[in-house]
Amino acid sequence: MNKRTRFIIVLVVLAVCFWFLWPSISWYARTPKDQQSLALGSLEKIKDYTTDKAKGEVDEIIALAEKSPDEHLDPSYDYLVKAAKKNYKELAKAYKEAGQEYDIPSDMTVSNILRAFSGYNPRAAIEDVIEGKYREEILAAKRRYNNSVKLGLDLSGGMNIIVRADLEAALASQKAAAKENDFTDEAQYKKDAMAQAIETLTGRIDKFGLTSPVIRQQGDDRIYIEIPGAADSESVNTIIMGKGILNFRLVDEDETAKFKSYYAVNGAGSFNADGKLKDPSVISDDCEVFGLYRKDDYGLDERIDYLVVKKEIALDGKHVTKAIVTADQTTNQPEVNFILDSEGAEIFADFTSKNVNKRLAIVSDDKIKSAATIRQAITGGSVSLSGGFSVDEAQNIQKVLQTAWLEVPLEVESQQVVGASLGDEAIRQGMMALAVGLALVLGFMLVFYLGAGFNAVVAQILNMYITFAVLSAFNLTLTLSSIAGMILTVGMSVDANVIIFERIKEELRLGKSRAVALNLGFENAFWAIMDSNITTFIAAAFLSQLGTGSIQGFAVSLAIGVCSSVFTALFVSRLMFDFNTDVMKKKNISIGWKIK
Repeated sequence: MNKRTRFIIVLVVLAVCFWFLWPSISWYARTPKDQQSLALGSLEKIKDYTTDKAKGEVDEIIALAEKSPDEHLDPSYDYLVKAAKKNYKELAKAYKEAGQEYDIPSDMTVSNILRAFSGYNPRAAIEDVIEGKYREEILAAKRRYNNSVKLGLDLSGGMNIIVRADLEAALASQKAAAKENDFTDEAQYKKDAMAQAIETLTGRIDKFGLTSPVIRQQGDDRIYIEIPGAADSESVNTIIMGKGILNFRLVDEDETAKFKSYYAVNGAGSFNADGKLKDPSVISDDCEVFGLYRKDDYGLDERIDYLVVKKEIALDGKHVTKAIVTADQTTNQPEVNFILDSEGAEIFADFTSKNVNKRLAIVSDDKIKSAATIRQAITGGSVSLSGGFSVDEAQNIQKVLQTAWLEVPLEVESQQVVGASLGDEAIRQGMMALAVGLALVLGFMLVFYLGAGFNAVVAQILNMYITFAVLSAFNLTLTLSSIAGMILTVGMSVDANVIIFERIKEELRLGKSRAVALNLGFENAFWAIMDSNITTFIAAAFLSQLGTGSIQGFAVSLAIGVCSSVFTALFVSRLMFDFNTDVMKKKNISIGWKIK
């Protein structure tokens, strides 16, 4: 490989690593502490904060307008001035289309800004702009956190949860749906059900990182879970508690109309504290009322209507095998397509043929996620849902279809926050050990190998840089064991430089020139370096697959470190030697006390 190609590869790797690291840099170094606290809170708390903040600031702006209408707002409100100017331009455009003139104020005083939002509810319009500004800032910080390196439970604290799996309910449900002789070994079924529950939870919580959370079985029907960091409470409730068992039900339009007439008179008083109708006789005994929900700007479920559906379940969500979002070929509107298994296809074909032009509701966690009209009998097991969905709405329905069904009902028995009382000290000690180890190793390289040792120093620094970038790229979790793997990598990664330098010294002792000694040194050292690092990588790979928790974190960081150390030794270090040879025109190599 020629020098220019190596140089380009190194630049590309460094640029990509910086791209991977940027979310972590932005979160830990550029996001203010108060904004971090808000971003780590639940979406409900974020919504409450932005709503209250917007109301308070609107009160201050209105008070200022009443006191000093010609005052100008603080520069921090430039976004509000921009929104006001946009409203004035739209208003002037509307007047122009009507054949009239409208003068846009040139001076954006506080009174003119308020006038720009005149309409049915000007206060609400201004609150929406201010709330949107704070919402975007905090949610952007939340996205940065989600894409950054996380600290493990041993460093940052987090959630400690014990979940009970209702195996008896799962067994009873399965017996009811199966033939009488299908169950010969109930103990084996419970064992398989627990394995399935753990596997499902592991897949659902995968977004929290590779080495965390820790998910393991306790006793016969308990699952122990550790989630490091600040997990949103709604995520825990939705993902862990087994809410979201999915089913399809028929919407009863006549009963819906009866309920809405009742609701128009009684409003929120229609329901008791448990969310049940105070007067069940309002609707038929074979029906029940659910809210129809859409995701709001915070990603929270927002009720937009009520529908009455049949209690009888038309189809269980367990029959859904795949769901994807596509675009309608005619309207280009997003639609959700899902595939049913053979049993579900047969059930659904029979049901839809009997209920053409009626609405079918997708019910998850006692919430209606969608209510689409059955246009024709659906056979073959391939179903398409359309109804003017936005892309976000279609993606939300897809997620419901893919993940909402869990055959084993789960219940959270205990949920507590684990404080990171030793976290700061553990981080300090771990980083101190990493820094001291790195300093001692690099100091030795500088003293023993002189100028060539500087190349090793640069290679080691870039090695750590690449390691953290990969951790950030895959949203892996940094634990004490991960730090231990990095410390070990620091010592092991110098081996490649030592092997190369010693081979170069051998060639120099034979009287070879700088260029020839460098070429032969790197060539002769290549397979020795690869052999040792490949065996280490294989061991780390097995540990990462067979180990759990801290062992897995150690193995992952070691494997990443091994790969990055090989790259820096063979590419970066070689490139620095070539630079001094070709650009600086050096004839000798500073690589040892007695080597010239």
